[in-house]
Amino acid sequence: MNDREKLVKFKDLGIVKYNDAWDLQEVLFSETIAQKIVLRTNALPESYPQSHFLFCEHPPVYTLGKSGKPENLLLAEAELQEKQIDYHRINRGGDITFHGPGQIVGYPILDLDQFFTDIHKYLRYLEEAVILTLRDYEISADRVKGLTGVWIDGHDTQLARKICALGIKCSRWVTMHGFAFNVNTDLGYFDHIIPCGIDDKGVTSMEKELNRPVDMNEVKEKLQFHLTHLFGWELIS
Repeated sequence: MNDREKLVKFKDLGIVKYNDAWDLQEVLFSETIAQKIVLRTNALPESYPQSHFLFCEHPPVYTLGKSGKPENLLLAEAELQEKQIDYHRINRGGDITFHGPGQIVGYPILDLDQFFTDIHKYLRYLEEAVILTLRDYEISADRVKGLTGVWIDGHDTQLARKICALGIKCSRWVTMHGFAFNVNTDLGYFDHIIPCGIDDKGVTSMEKELNRPVDMNEVKEKLQFHLTHLFGWELIS
């Protein structure tokens, strides 16, 4: 595989409504799969479609994965409208989570044939990039066995708190959806759900752990650096 085949188109969408970002993901996801089919049909097994990586923030929204339980949303429809929070049932794995301002959301639309065909490894790499970014701020974080995401004090049942949630979809080894990393997130929104369906662990943010707001662009730069090192890609505009 040559270097060109590991070029990944990158765009920071800024603050964007969840539906608009989801629609864009679906377009890129479908285009990548279609390119892949054409290349294979024309017997070009060493050629690869274009992969993409998006950053964004969303206005307040709860999303429920395809295997999630609706009862993990603790608000009625009228309460959602009153609080101006959107709600969507979507096609990723996992249960319910919150997206909002101050949270870095990353959506890799990757053809994993260019990297490795191993979903477990893919999720661990996303987690590792967040863990390494937190380490840059002297925040110690890790994984919890049997649970996806990044945790602080994860092995202490009384103190465990999640700082980054993951949920993906994959078809023909092409991914979509991704991770939600709490940087300066208003954690009060998590009081109205059972985050990821886990009712015995808390949620946190970099701002809460450091007791100060954190520069979002600086965190994005560090995340990009660690993702580039782990995946061996080159991000292009």
